[in-house]
Amino acid sequence: MAGITLHNSRDTSATYVPNQFIDNYMTAANGEYVKIYLYLLRCMNSPDRNFSLSGAADKFEHTEKDVQRALKYWEKMKLLELEYDKDKKLSGIRFLDAADSSAGSGTSDTAESSAGNGTSDTAHSSAGNDYAKAADSSAGSSGAGSQQPARVSYTAAQLAAFQEKNDVSELLFVTEHYLKRPLTPTDINTILFWYDQLAFSTDLIEYLIEYCIGKGHTSLRYMDKVALGWQAEGITTVEQAKRASASFGQLHFSVMRALGISGRNLVPAETAYIDKWHKEFGFSSDIIGEACRRTIAAVHQPSFEYTDRILTRWHKQEVKKLSDIAGVDAQFQKAKPSAAAQNRAASGNRFNNFSQRTYDYDKLEQQLLNQR
Repeated sequence: MAGITLHNSRDTSATYVPNQFIDNYMTAANGEYVKIYLYLLRCMNSPDRNFSLSGAADKFEHTEKDVQRALKYWEKMKLLELEYDKDKKLSGIRFLDAADSSAGSGTSDTAESSAGNGTSDTAHSSAGNDYAKAADSSAGSSGAGSQQPARVSYTAAQLAAFQEKNDVSELLFVTEHYLKRPLTPTDINTILFWYDQLAFSTDLIEYLIEYCIGKGHTSLRYMDKVALGWQAEGITTVEQAKRASASFGQLHFSVMRALGISGRNLVPAETAYIDKWHKEFGFSSDIIGEACRRTIAAVHQPSFEYTDRILTRWHKQEVKKLSDIAGVDAQFQKAKPSAAAQNRAASGNRFNNFSQRTYDYDKLEQQLLNQR
Protein backbone atom coordinates (compact mmCIF):
# COMPACT_ATOMS: atom_id res chain seq x y z
CA MET A 1 0.00 0.00 0.00
CA ALA A 2 1.29 3.46 -0.86
CA GLY A 3 2.43 5.74 1.94
CA ILE A 4 0.02 8.30 3.37
CA THR A 5 1.10 11.93 3.47
CA LEU A 6 0.92 13.65 6.87
CA HIS A 7 0.47 17.43 7.04
CA ASN A 8 1.33 19.60 10.00
CA SER A 9 -0.44 22.90 10.66
CA ARG A 10 1.58 23.60 13.81
CA ASP A 11 4.74 25.65 13.69
CA THR A 12 7.06 23.22 15.47
CA SER A 13 9.43 20.40 14.67
CA ALA A 14 9.41 18.81 18.12
CA THR A 15 7.38 15.80 19.06
CA TYR A 16 5.13 16.72 21.97
CA VAL A 17 1.71 15.95 23.33
CA PRO A 18 -0.41 19.10 23.77
CA ASN A 19 -1.74 19.68 27.27
CA GLN A 20 -5.18 20.24 25.71
CA PHE A 21 -5.10 16.67 24.42
CA ILE A 22 -4.16 15.26 27.83
CA ASP A 23 -6.66 17.38 29.77
CA ASN A 24 -9.71 17.22 27.51
CA TYR A 25 -9.41 14.25 25.16
CA MET A 26 -7.08 11.51 26.37
CA THR A 27 -8.92 10.56 29.57
CA ALA A 28 -12.23 9.92 27.79
CA ALA A 29 -10.84 8.04 24.79
CA ASN A 30 -10.26 4.35 24.26
CA GLY A 31 -6.68 3.47 25.18
CA GLU A 32 -5.98 1.96 21.76
CA TYR A 33 -7.12 5.17 20.08
CA VAL A 34 -4.71 7.14 22.25
CA LYS A 35 -1.86 4.87 21.16
CA ILE A 36 -2.65 5.46 17.50
CA TYR A 37 -2.75 9.23 18.01
CA LEU A 38 0.60 9.24 19.84
CA TYR A 39 2.08 7.04 17.12
CA LEU A 40 0.89 9.57 14.53
CA LEU A 41 2.62 12.34 16.45
CA ARG A 42 5.82 10.30 16.47
CA CYS A 43 5.66 9.64 12.74
CA MET A 44 4.77 13.27 12.01
CA ASN A 45 7.99 14.53 13.55
CA SER A 46 10.35 11.81 12.31
CA PRO A 47 11.45 12.14 8.67
CA ASP A 48 12.69 8.55 8.68
CA ARG A 49 9.27 7.16 9.59
CA ASN A 50 6.43 6.58 7.14
CA PHE A 51 2.88 6.04 8.31
CA SER A 52 0.62 3.47 6.70
CA LEU A 53 -2.48 1.62 7.82
CA SER A 54 -0.78 -1.73 7.42
CA GLY A 55 2.35 -0.58 9.28
CA ALA A 56 0.32 0.77 12.21
CA ALA A 57 -1.80 -2.38 12.28
CA ASP A 58 1.31 -4.57 12.44
CA LYS A 59 2.93 -2.44 15.14
CA PHE A 60 -0.05 -2.61 17.48
CA GLU A 61 -1.29 -6.06 16.39
CA HIS A 62 -4.56 -4.59 15.13
CA THR A 63 -6.44 -4.90 11.87
CA GLU A 64 -6.38 -2.03 9.41
CA LYS A 65 -10.04 -1.46 10.20
CA ASP A 66 -9.11 -0.97 13.85
CA VAL A 67 -6.60 1.72 12.85
CA GLN A 68 -9.14 3.37 10.56
CA ARG A 69 -11.69 3.34 13.36
CA ALA A 70 -9.20 5.16 15.62
CA LEU A 71 -8.48 7.75 12.93
CA LYS A 72 -12.18 8.37 12.35
CA TYR A 73 -12.68 8.79 16.08
CA TRP A 74 -10.02 11.51 16.26
CA GLU A 75 -11.49 13.11 13.16
CA LYS A 76 -14.85 13.13 14.94
CA MET A 77 -13.14 14.81 17.89
CA LYS A 78 -11.77 17.35 15.36
CA LEU A 79 -8.12 16.66 16.17
CA LEU A 80 -7.46 15.21 12.71
CA GLU A 81 -8.67 15.85 9.19
CA LEU A 82 -8.60 12.80 6.91
CA GLU A 83 -7.98 13.23 3.19
CA TYR A 84 -8.99 10.74 0.48
CA ASP A 85 -8.01 10.26 -3.15
CA LYS A 86 -10.40 9.81 -6.07
CA ASP A 87 -10.71 6.11 -5.25
CA LYS A 88 -11.85 7.03 -1.74
CA LYS A 89 -8.66 5.64 -0.21
CA LEU A 90 -7.00 7.43 2.68
CA SER A 91 -4.22 9.57 1.26
CA GLY A 92 -3.48 12.16 3.93
CA ILE A 93 -3.93 13.06 7.57
CA ARG A 94 -3.82 16.66 8.74
CA PHE A 95 -3.33 17.48 12.41
CA LEU A 96 -5.63 20.15 13.82
CA ASP A 97 -4.79 22.23 16.85
CA ALA A 98 -6.66 20.94 19.90
CA ALA A 99 -7.00 24.47 21.21
CA ASP A 100 -9.08 25.42 18.16
CA SER A 101 -11.28 22.32 18.34
CA SER A 102 -14.84 22.39 19.63
CA ALA A 103 -15.02 18.61 19.77
CA GLY A 104 -15.49 18.57 23.50
CA SER A 105 -19.02 19.89 23.07
CA GLY A 106 -19.80 17.47 20.29
CA THR A 107 -21.17 13.99 20.35
CA SER A 108 -20.47 11.31 22.87
CA ASP A 109 -17.60 8.96 22.23
CA THR A 110 -19.42 5.90 23.59
CA ALA A 111 -20.01 3.99 20.38
CA GLU A 112 -16.56 4.74 19.01
CA SER A 113 -14.67 3.88 22.16
CA SER A 114 -16.45 0.58 22.61
CA ALA A 115 -15.96 -0.38 18.99
CA GLY A 116 -12.22 -0.84 19.42
CA ASN A 117 -11.11 -3.62 21.72
CA GLY A 118 -14.13 -3.44 24.00
CA THR A 119 -12.17 -2.47 27.11
CA SER A 120 -10.44 0.53 28.55
CA ASP A 121 -6.77 0.49 29.51
CA THR A 122 -7.54 2.44 32.69
CA ALA A 123 -8.54 0.69 35.90
CA HIS A 124 -11.51 2.61 37.28
CA SER A 125 -11.85 2.98 40.99
CA SER A 126 -15.48 3.60 41.88
CA ALA A 127 -19.06 2.62 41.41
CA GLY A 128 -19.59 6.09 39.95
CA ASN A 129 -17.48 5.13 36.95
CA ASP A 130 -19.45 1.91 36.62
CA TYR A 131 -22.61 4.00 36.46
CA ALA A 132 -21.11 6.12 33.68
CA LYS A 133 -20.25 2.99 31.69
CA ALA A 134 -23.75 1.65 32.05
CA ALA A 135 -25.13 5.08 31.23
CA ASP A 136 -23.47 4.82 27.83
CA SER A 137 -25.44 1.71 26.96
CA SER A 138 -28.72 2.78 28.53
CA ALA A 139 -28.62 6.11 26.73
CA GLY A 140 -28.66 4.28 23.43
CA SER A 141 -31.47 1.91 24.34
CA SER A 142 -35.04 2.26 23.29
CA GLY A 143 -37.54 3.86 25.61
CA ALA A 144 -39.34 7.06 26.31
CA GLY A 145 -36.46 8.65 28.15
CA SER A 146 -33.67 7.46 25.86
CA GLN A 147 -33.97 10.01 23.05
CA GLN A 148 -31.09 12.44 23.30
CA PRO A 149 -31.67 15.97 22.02
CA ALA A 150 -29.36 17.18 19.28
CA ARG A 151 -26.51 19.27 20.61
CA VAL A 152 -26.34 22.96 19.88
CA SER A 153 -23.18 25.02 19.61
CA TYR A 154 -24.26 28.28 21.19
CA THR A 155 -23.30 31.60 19.66
CA ALA A 156 -21.52 34.30 21.60
CA ALA A 157 -24.79 36.22 21.92
CA GLN A 158 -26.60 33.15 23.26
CA LEU A 159 -23.82 32.46 25.75
CA ALA A 160 -24.00 36.05 26.98
CA ALA A 161 -27.78 35.79 27.34
CA PHE A 162 -27.48 32.62 29.40
CA GLN A 163 -24.84 34.12 31.66
CA GLU A 164 -27.10 37.08 32.39
CA LYS A 165 -29.36 34.66 34.28
CA ASN A 166 -28.44 34.67 37.94
CA ASP A 167 -28.80 30.90 38.40
CA VAL A 168 -26.65 30.11 35.35
CA SER A 169 -24.01 32.67 36.28
CA GLU A 170 -23.82 31.24 39.79
CA LEU A 171 -23.65 27.68 38.42
CA LEU A 172 -20.70 28.53 36.19
CA PHE A 173 -18.95 30.23 39.11
CA VAL A 174 -19.49 27.21 41.36
CA THR A 175 -18.26 24.85 38.62
CA GLU A 176 -15.02 26.81 38.26
CA HIS A 177 -14.60 26.56 42.02
CA TYR A 178 -15.06 22.77 41.92
CA LEU A 179 -12.77 22.27 38.92
CA LYS A 180 -10.20 24.77 40.24
CA ARG A 181 -9.69 26.27 36.79
CA PRO A 182 -11.40 28.70 34.43
CA LEU A 183 -14.07 27.21 32.18
CA THR A 184 -13.35 26.92 28.47
CA PRO A 185 -16.01 27.66 25.82
CA THR A 186 -16.32 23.90 25.36
CA ASP A 187 -16.98 23.47 29.10
CA ILE A 188 -19.65 26.17 29.07
CA ASN A 189 -21.36 24.62 26.03
CA THR A 190 -21.44 21.25 27.79
CA ILE A 191 -22.93 22.70 30.98
CA LEU A 192 -25.53 24.64 29.00
CA PHE A 193 -26.40 21.44 27.15
CA TRP A 194 -27.37 19.89 30.50
CA TYR A 195 -29.27 23.02 31.54
CA ASP A 196 -30.98 23.97 28.30
CA GLN A 197 -31.42 20.72 26.35
CA LEU A 198 -31.51 18.04 29.04
CA ALA A 199 -33.63 20.39 31.19
CA PHE A 200 -31.54 19.73 34.30
CA SER A 201 -32.03 22.16 37.16
CA THR A 202 -29.02 24.05 38.44
CA ASP A 203 -29.25 22.03 41.67
CA LEU A 204 -29.11 18.76 39.74
CA ILE A 205 -26.14 19.97 37.68
CA GLU A 206 -24.31 21.07 40.81
CA TYR A 207 -24.94 17.65 42.38
CA LEU A 208 -23.76 15.98 39.16
CA ILE A 209 -20.46 17.86 39.38
CA GLU A 210 -20.10 17.14 43.11
CA TYR A 211 -20.89 13.47 42.56
CA CYS A 212 -18.33 12.98 39.79
CA ILE A 213 -15.57 14.93 41.51
CA GLY A 214 -16.27 12.99 44.69
CA LYS A 215 -15.58 9.81 42.70
CA GLY A 216 -12.29 11.21 41.46
CA HIS A 217 -13.42 12.33 37.98
CA THR A 218 -12.92 15.96 37.02
CA SER A 219 -13.40 15.54 33.27
CA LEU A 220 -16.43 17.31 31.79
CA ARG A 221 -16.65 14.54 29.20
CA TYR A 222 -17.04 11.97 31.98
CA MET A 223 -19.69 14.14 33.64
CA ASP A 224 -21.46 14.42 30.31
CA LYS A 225 -21.72 10.63 30.09
CA VAL A 226 -23.26 10.46 33.56
CA ALA A 227 -25.68 13.27 32.64
CA LEU A 228 -26.80 11.37 29.53
CA GLY A 229 -27.28 8.27 31.65
CA TRP A 230 -29.45 10.18 34.12
CA GLN A 231 -31.47 11.64 31.26
CA ALA A 232 -32.05 8.17 29.84
CA GLU A 233 -33.21 6.99 33.27
CA GLY A 234 -35.66 9.87 33.53
CA ILE A 235 -33.81 11.42 36.48
CA THR A 236 -34.87 15.02 37.02
CA THR A 237 -34.18 15.70 40.72
CA VAL A 238 -31.25 15.45 43.08
CA GLU A 239 -33.13 12.91 45.20
CA GLN A 240 -33.67 10.63 42.20
CA ALA A 241 -30.00 10.92 41.24
CA LYS A 242 -28.90 10.00 44.75
CA ARG A 243 -31.18 6.96 44.85
CA ALA A 244 -30.11 5.78 41.38
CA SER A 245 -26.40 6.16 42.13
CA ALA A 246 -26.69 4.39 45.47
CA SER A 247 -28.77 1.56 44.01
CA PHE A 248 -26.43 1.01 41.10
CA GLY A 249 -23.35 1.00 43.31
CA GLN A 250 -24.94 -1.41 45.77
CA LEU A 251 -25.75 -3.87 42.98
CA HIS A 252 -22.13 -3.90 41.84
CA PHE A 253 -20.85 -4.42 45.35
CA SER A 254 -23.35 -7.23 45.98
CA VAL A 255 -22.20 -9.02 42.81
CA MET A 256 -18.55 -8.63 43.82
CA ARG A 257 -19.36 -10.00 47.26
CA ALA A 258 -21.35 -12.97 45.88
CA LEU A 259 -18.54 -13.86 43.45
CA GLY A 260 -15.86 -13.41 46.07
CA ILE A 261 -14.13 -10.56 44.22
CA SER A 262 -11.96 -8.38 46.44
CA GLY A 263 -8.82 -6.32 46.16
CA ARG A 264 -9.73 -4.94 42.74
CA ASN A 265 -12.46 -3.03 40.91
CA LEU A 266 -14.74 -4.32 38.20
CA VAL A 267 -13.59 -3.76 34.63
CA PRO A 268 -15.97 -2.32 31.99
CA ALA A 269 -16.70 -5.73 30.45
CA GLU A 270 -17.89 -6.99 33.85
CA THR A 271 -20.03 -3.94 34.57
CA ALA A 272 -21.58 -4.37 31.13
CA TYR A 273 -22.74 -7.85 32.16
CA ILE A 274 -24.32 -6.49 35.34
CA ASP A 275 -26.04 -3.74 33.39
CA LYS A 276 -27.42 -6.35 30.97
CA TRP A 277 -28.80 -8.51 33.79
CA HIS A 278 -30.36 -5.58 35.63
CA LYS A 279 -31.58 -3.33 32.82
CA GLU A 280 -32.15 -5.65 29.86
CA PHE A 281 -33.31 -8.76 31.74
CA GLY A 282 -34.92 -6.81 34.57
CA PHE A 283 -33.55 -9.12 37.27
CA SER A 284 -33.50 -8.02 40.89
CA SER A 285 -30.35 -8.17 42.99
CA ASP A 286 -31.49 -11.34 44.78
CA ILE A 287 -31.90 -13.26 41.49
CA ILE A 288 -28.52 -12.04 40.25
CA GLY A 289 -26.99 -12.97 43.60
CA GLU A 290 -28.40 -16.50 43.37
CA ALA A 291 -26.85 -16.94 39.92
CA CYS A 292 -23.52 -15.73 41.29
CA ARG A 293 -23.68 -18.21 44.16
CA ARG A 294 -24.42 -21.05 41.75
CA THR A 295 -21.47 -19.95 39.65
CA ILE A 296 -19.09 -20.25 42.59
CA ALA A 297 -20.60 -23.62 43.56
CA ALA A 298 -20.11 -24.90 40.01
CA VAL A 299 -16.74 -23.55 38.89
CA HIS A 300 -15.26 -22.40 42.25
CA GLN A 301 -14.10 -19.07 40.85
CA PRO A 302 -15.64 -15.82 39.59
CA SER A 303 -16.95 -16.22 36.04
CA PHE A 304 -19.21 -13.56 34.60
CA GLU A 305 -19.62 -15.68 31.46
CA TYR A 306 -20.94 -18.63 33.48
CA THR A 307 -23.28 -16.37 35.48
CA ASP A 308 -24.49 -14.84 32.24
CA ARG A 309 -25.40 -18.29 30.87
CA ILE A 310 -27.45 -19.01 33.99
CA LEU A 311 -29.28 -15.69 33.88
CA THR A 312 -29.84 -15.88 30.12
CA ARG A 313 -31.50 -19.27 30.57
CA TRP A 314 -33.67 -17.93 33.40
CA HIS A 315 -34.63 -14.95 31.26
CA LYS A 316 -35.76 -17.25 28.46
CA GLN A 317 -37.73 -19.28 31.02
CA GLU A 318 -39.43 -16.05 32.15
CA VAL A 319 -38.12 -16.05 35.70
CA LYS A 320 -39.51 -12.92 37.35
CA LYS A 321 -38.90 -13.48 41.05
CA LEU A 322 -36.67 -15.60 43.23
CA SER A 323 -39.39 -18.17 43.93
CA ASP A 324 -39.69 -18.90 40.18
CA ILE A 325 -36.23 -20.48 40.21
CA ALA A 326 -37.43 -23.46 42.25
CA GLY A 327 -40.04 -24.22 39.58
CA VAL A 328 -37.45 -23.98 36.83
CA ASP A 329 -35.15 -26.35 38.71
CA ALA A 330 -38.00 -28.84 39.20
CA GLN A 331 -38.83 -28.79 35.49
CA PHE A 332 -35.18 -29.41 34.65
CA GLN A 333 -34.99 -32.42 36.98
CA LYS A 334 -38.29 -33.77 35.69
CA ALA A 335 -37.18 -33.52 32.07
CA LYS A 336 -33.84 -35.17 32.82
CA PRO A 337 -34.00 -38.96 32.09
CA SER A 338 -33.30 -41.18 35.09
CA ALA A 339 -30.42 -43.66 35.23
CA ALA A 340 -32.94 -46.55 35.40
CA ALA A 341 -34.65 -45.40 32.21
CA GLN A 342 -31.29 -45.18 30.47
CA ASN A 343 -30.47 -48.74 31.58
CA ARG A 344 -33.81 -50.07 30.32
CA ALA A 345 -33.24 -48.44 26.96
CA ALA A 346 -29.77 -49.92 26.76
CA SER A 347 -30.90 -53.46 27.74
CA GLY A 348 -33.39 -53.50 24.86
CA ASN A 349 -30.54 -53.56 22.38
CA ARG A 350 -29.85 -57.15 21.16
CA PHE A 351 -26.15 -56.36 20.92
CA ASN A 352 -26.11 -55.45 24.57
CA ASN A 353 -24.86 -58.53 26.44
CA PHE A 354 -22.97 -56.82 29.22
CA SER A 355 -23.73 -54.37 31.97
CA GLN A 356 -23.71 -50.83 30.58
CA ARG A 357 -21.96 -48.01 32.33
CA THR A 358 -23.97 -44.91 33.07
CA TYR A 359 -22.35 -41.50 33.18
CA ASP A 360 -23.47 -38.29 34.76
CA TYR A 361 -22.08 -35.97 32.12
CA ASP A 362 -22.87 -32.89 34.18
CA LYS A 363 -20.81 -34.33 37.01
CA LEU A 364 -17.95 -35.27 34.68
CA GLU A 365 -17.95 -31.80 33.20
CA GLN A 366 -17.87 -30.40 36.73
CA GLN A 367 -14.88 -32.58 37.61
CA LEU A 368 -13.05 -31.43 34.50
CA LEU A 369 -13.70 -27.81 35.34
CA ASN A 370 -12.46 -28.39 38.89
CA GLN A 371 -9.23 -29.95 37.58
CA ARG A 372 -8.65 -26.95 35.36
